[in-house]
Amino acid sequence: MAEILTGAEILCRTLVEGGVEVIFGYPGGAIMPFYHALPDHPRLRHVLVRHEQAAAHAADGYARASGRVGVCVATSGPGATNLVTGLAAAHMDSSPVVAITGQVSRAMIGRDAFQETDIIGITLPITKQNYLVQDVTELADVVRDALAVAIEGRPGPVLIDVPKDVQNQKAEWKQSHPPRIPRARARGQSPGSIDDGIRRAARLIAGADRPLLMVGHGVILAQAYAEVRALAEKTGIPVVTTLLGISAFPEGHPLHLGMPGMHGEVHVNRAIQHADVIIGIGLRFDDRVTGNTASFARQARVVHIDLDRAEIGKNVPVDVGIVGDAREITRRLLAAVEPRRCERWLEPAASPHGLSPEAILSAICEASEARCTIVSDVGQHQMWVAKLYPYRRPNTHITSGGLGAMGFAVPAAMGVHLARPDDTVWAISGDGGFQMNMAEIATMVQERLSVKMAVFNNGYLGMVRQWQQFFHGKRYSCTPIWSPDYLKLAEAYGIPGYRVTDPSELTDAVGEANAAPGPAVVEFMIEEEANVYPMIPPGGSLSEPIEAEPAPAPAAG
Repeated sequence: MAEILTGAEILCRTLVEGGVEVIFGYPGGAIMPFYHALPDHPRLRHVLVRHEQAAAHAADGYARASGRVGVCVATSGPGATNLVTGLAAAHMDSSPVVAITGQVSRAMIGRDAFQETDIIGITLPITKQNYLVQDVTELADVVRDALAVAIEGRPGPVLIDVPKDVQNQKAEWKQSHPPRIPRARARGQSPGSIDDGIRRAARLIAGADRPLLMVGHGVILAQAYAEVRALAEKTGIPVVTTLLGISAFPEGHPLHLGMPGMHGEVHVNRAIQHADVIIGIGLRFDDRVTGNTASFARQARVVHIDLDRAEIGKNVPVDVGIVGDAREITRRLLAAVEPRRCERWLEPAASPHGLSPEAILSAICEASEARCTIVSDVGQHQMWVAKLYPYRRPNTHITSGGLGAMGFAVPAAMGVHLARPDDTVWAISGDGGFQMNMAEIATMVQERLSVKMAVFNNGYLGMVRQWQQFFHGKRYSCTPIWSPDYLKLAEAYGIPGYRVTDPSELTDAVGEANAAPGPAVVEFMIEEEANVYPMIPPGGSLSEPIEAEPAPAPAAG
């Protein structure tokens, strides 16, 4: 006998069928039918955020940590537009997110109805695909397609806009056929051309004196960890990991050099500039990595392996471009190369001193032991976290790379925690980024999410202040920022709070925060004008790093 369901019930049923377990959202008028149906589907855990932007970031964090689709829900108008920053972040970093938005009833679309926005038009540039569902009979197949599109090929966000009257429409529920299995695949390149690319790449590696592996986020998405490590160890080629590629290669491995680019280590950028062959796997060669592309690795022949054909040669000219899954292509390249050894380009790291970022991150690492995932915000602390934390497991560094969205860490860490409940999860923010989404502490308390929050407090929007110091004559315009008393804030939410002003307090504060059964806040009072070194000036070459504070201008006279 046919089962007749409302569109809202079909929406819930199809999400369950698609394996969705967690949804981050915020109710409102145009999405009300969905929320009315939701309690009848207990397999869908709904996390009530305090702002829709946090729902998108949390879904993003969940997707990155779990390898599954993250789902967020919002109402029409401001609810939908509040998702935009989070969807743009997911788009830039290739994270599989499905956003479901309510929309005004079909008869009111285009009439500037209350809380109506053209969210389809707004999100076209920042989604892989989006849908306006015009009939309830289409809804189940749209949801099934969206879940598959988000994760297959190069992952990314998808949006489904569902008018309120479609949610209330009724239709026969039809179970799906055997589920469509999404998988990474590249289009438009024949097996023959891949084989030719691998042969050419192997010849370049064999003839290189100073080859270098550059590893990006695509290695994490493809879970190509073992293949990349085996390739490095078979050939002796040093490995550089981009910001989003951090933890794709063991930090303590003797072939690991570090992070390149604007705030990359001097010896890493020097290695790039002196390399004669660069093998880039799963990265975009974006401007934060290359600096001025006209002067990037001018001596190197470039092999670029990426799932997305559009990325090959987009930013940096390549000699060999291979379109395909990072894991599969690296496995085939590994079989094609001969064993060899290369000179190691390594320099010792500086030792921690004082209440420095090094000391703080070392204390977090030691207290958290092996199972820890770090979620960082955007700014100076992001660079310290990227460069100084000793990542021991793959995919344990999660941050907003391409978009650089402040306020990312706290909500994204909620999604990471739900994906990895057995991990210690630290959300590390500056005092600016933390204040953007600190209201999500209430979500953590209500949902019992044991996220540990570190606030690097220097009283400034630190990265902008650093640019003002270096390039704008120390005119600190609108970068000093006041903070609330974070201990009282923690007390107001009923969670532990700690303030660290001296290195002697680090171990106890971090250890107690880790041991707390729920969320906790630790404020670290760092130097007001602490800077991230080295730094490539705007438009500069990787060969032109700023390694210390600029000398003061000579006195007039």
